[in-house]
Amino acid sequence: MTAQSGKIYLVGIGPGDPQYLTPAASNALASSDVIVGFRAYIDQIKGLIAGKEVVSMELGQELERASAAVDSAYAGKTVAVVSSGDAGIYGMSGPVFRVLTDRDWDGQSPAVETVPGVSAMQAAAAVLGSPLMQDFCAISLSDLLTPWEKIRGRLEAAGQGDFVVALYNPRSQKRQTQLLEAREILLKHRPGDTPVGIVGDAFRPGQRVTITTLQDLEQAAESVDMVTIVVIGNSTTYVHSGKVITPRGYEEKGKRS
Repeated sequence: MTAQSGKIYLVGIGPGDPQYLTPAASNALASSDVIVGFRAYIDQIKGLIAGKEVVSMELGQELERASAAVDSAYAGKTVAVVSSGDAGIYGMSGPVFRVLTDRDWDGQSPAVETVPGVSAMQAAAAVLGSPLMQDFCAISLSDLLTPWEKIRGRLEAAGQGDFVVALYNPRSQKRQTQLLEAREILLKHRPGDTPVGIVGDAFRPGQRVTITTLQDLEQAAESVDMVTIVVIGNSTTYVHSGKVITPRGYEEKGKRS
């Protein structure tokens, strides 16, 4: 399939507060004819996209959003596909590239440019202190697209490797047990007093922060939802003056309080 001079911007709009939207993301939105995204993310940037064509869809319609964006780009329009946080981290980059692949995209027309954003994991870490100062990993607990056994294996590997773990999609109305199972897996590899930071709606109205331990995570789990990031420390992570801190290296002696 050939295209006119269309272009797709894959835009990460950050955690939600306009001051954390990068200048490059603002420029991409301003340059676009069409804005495509999940309804809630469109609402976050509505002041920046007045007068533009908007394609707003619900969660679960990621491939439909990607198809709509690719259709517009092949029609010669400039399209911004928006994602919360960073488009390349559990965002819309994957669905868009999948649709382009299915249509035998030549890599050039339409042009595709990814505009990175402040990820939810980075925003949560900033609120908590410095929990990601050593090697870390991000694991989504959603088994909608990934088998739970595969996710279990990743949790086991993260525990064995003493990684700091940032959990995306930790709990929803339909998924109540995965977070607690993740806790049990990690408790096999690190002590119960390992610090855990829970951040909901980071840098948005209603921001919520809870600092607990891996042992006590079960009691705090009720506050966790799909807009929450759960950061579980490694064997060196400690809490001091209300901040979750992972020292830069294992040789550093952090004090717990």
